[in-house]
Amino acid sequence: MKTVLDSPLKLHGRTIKNRIVFHPMEGCDGTFDGAVDALTRRRYLRFAESGAGIIWFEATAVTNEGRANPRQLFLNEKTKESFKSLIGEIKETSFKTNGFEPIIIVQLTHSGRFSKPSGTPEPIVAYRNEHWEIGKENQPYVVATDDYCKTIPEKYCAAAKLAEEVGFDGVDVKCCHGYLFNEFLSAKEREGIYGGSLENRTRLYFECIDAVKSAVKNAFVTTRLNACDCFPYPYGYGVDENNNIDLTETKLIIKALYEKGIRLINLTLGNPYLIPHINRPCINAPEDGAIGVKRIYDVTKELKDEFKDICFIASGLTYPAENAMEYAEKIINDGVADFAGFGRLTFAYPTFFKDYLEKGELDKRKLCLKCSKCSLLMRAGTVAGCPVRDSEVYMPYYQKYVLNKGEA
Repeated sequence: MKTVLDSPLKLHGRTIKNRIVFHPMEGCDGTFDGAVDALTRRRYLRFAESGAGIIWFEATAVTNEGRANPRQLFLNEKTKESFKSLIGEIKETSFKTNGFEPIIIVQLTHSGRFSKPSGTPEPIVAYRNEHWEIGKENQPYVVATDDYCKTIPEKYCAAAKLAEEVGFDGVDVKCCHGYLFNEFLSAKEREGIYGGSLENRTRLYFECIDAVKSAVKNAFVTTRLNACDCFPYPYGYGVDENNNIDLTETKLIIKALYEKGIRLINLTLGNPYLIPHINRPCINAPEDGAIGVKRIYDVTKELKDEFKDICFIASGLTYPAENAMEYAEKIINDGVADFAGFGRLTFAYPTFFKDYLEKGELDKRKLCLKCSKCSLLMRAGTVAGCPVRDSEVYMPYYQKYVLNKGEA
């Protein structure tokens, strides 16, 4: 069928075949040294058959102490061949199935306070935040020193060089969902060159973007950015003293990103650890999911209205279920965003876009139920996927590690 979702868009000298983006969804299924493993490969080859124009590769660590779990992917000299092999297979599979190669973007990350690498029990934080640490007051944390922060750009530089070498088309410097760079955005009480003023709070983020830009020749640089944290004032950024969303600083950040040559931004908001319903509206949440969808729509629209020369990717599109594609068409036709980003739906139903093009509707029997079982798998410390729609692979993990609370 004819749809705006199947229209191409040129960006950074590349033609992106359509407006569908598979969001960076962690599978927590790499090897313990950070290489691609069997379930990683299976997942991305399923994505490759989807017909998506952009496959945004999941959070990939630039340093071992910044890994969110012991099986998070980690791009380095020892693991690079596994990435190169997989990217080649993704492009080959997509070309055979769909007649084109998708744009593949790697999300480089330092997980900060959510780091849980093997052998490093103390997460590295930008500052102590009592709101983020509710229920974890006795957990040991290491506040990143200025000297430690100064070593991070070179790690991003090294990872970006490898990313281009192994075949990624773009490099995302991740700044969302409470991970290290996003946490620095609210570090108003931190002393030193990385805290206090907005210039200081964005210093490390911008230094790493500059480092990545200097490292690549052909790959483009992008970012997944929290538009706001949605934490009560003053524990996050992007809200005013009355706890209303305030995008004043966000707009200053995006203006600076534009001046650095960033033309694609993957927008999100909230924190999946403390307020998951904000960035992925779901059932059994403290608010109706439609409220969350509208919040994301309104925030994305406000930013797109001000930065028309930047391509934005919208989030929160799994919640509309069988109406997801019509909603995706609406946000693009309304000029709210340029791309429609899908997360949980890709785990449950990776061929949804192809089905829509061929049949004009989605198969209700394959839709994501918004039950968050994929997230429960991740929180249990095991591999993440859809235990409902991909039950043969993932239900055994759900039964063992979630229902029976086994140790991963």
